[in-house]
Amino acid sequence: MPTDALLDRFLHGLAPLRPLAVWAHGSLAGGDYQEGRSDLDLIAVLPDAIGVGTVRRTVTLHRRLRTEPLAAKLHCSYLTPATLADPGRAHLTWAHGHVMRRPVTPVTRRELHDFGRVLHGEAPGALLPEVPDAQLHGFVVQDQRDFWRPAVDKARLWRQDVWVDLGLLTFARATVTLREGRLISKREALDELTRLDAPADVVEDIRHRRYGRPAPSADCWLVRRAGLTRGYLGPAIDELVAAYA
Repeated sequence: MPTDALLDRFLHGLAPLRPLAVWAHGSLAGGDYQEGRSDLDLIAVLPDAIGVGTVRRTVTLHRRLRTEPLAAKLHCSYLTPATLADPGRAHLTWAHGHVMRRPVTPVTRRELHDFGRVLHGEAPGALLPEVPDAQLHGFVVQDQRDFWRPAVDKARLWRQDVWVDLGLLTFARATVTLREGRLISKREALDELTRLDAPADVVEDIRHRRYGRPAPSADCWLVRRAGLTRGYLGPAIDELVAAYA
């Protein structure tokens, strides 16, 4: 299986850095993984401060993985015991083919506690602080209000599959988290979108592309889909934020 081969090679290459733990979250841990479509979202906890030498070694590792078929989908954030407690802190991350810095959000942290997959070493509960409900809810509201709601007004974004998919699925998942205090998968979010009266044609489009056999979409449908998505998502986010802010 290409996924297993990539993970084995990654763990072998990471071994000289003596990781305390390597965890999977997202689809790979939550039972919704689609090989070749889903990302491989990982967290590695290294024992020592991450200096220039460690950055170089991680970059070399990821570049050497490029011969693996799914390497472009492997994303990993690198934490240390001294830096993992703060959900607002940005960490060394390899994603989309290059190095960046980004936080490990309260949603990711809750995922790790609820259903994180241990690939190596300690379990999340042994190293990672629990996520209080208030912190999780506050982040979800802020993400919808400060990131997704302004994005709805940027029409050029919404002809892209990734914005339609993530915008609607993240909204459905946020709704369930705020309403029930639990996390759901992207597959479950599709069913939730139907219950939330999202445009049926758009929901089926997402379902077909994620779980069926996707084909190129006509420009006229991309334009219509963008309009339907933005027309639904803007008011829906406003209502959600007003209810839970």
